[in-house]
Amino acid sequence: MYAALWRVLPGPVWLRILLVLIVAAAVVYALAAWVFPWIDVLITPSQEVTVDR
Repeated sequence: MYAALWRVLPGPVWLRILLVLIVAAAVVYALAAWVFPWIDVLITPSQEVTVDR
């Protein structure tokens, strides 16, 4: 699979490496910004705690 993706990418090797790094950074950012917080809301129960003194 990775070999097929590598062959599809345009340009010389240095450009392919740059494109892979940019896409990987975009995927990590999207996961951290949208996917993980959305899943966290679904998994963790409500943590609203009131303490009376």
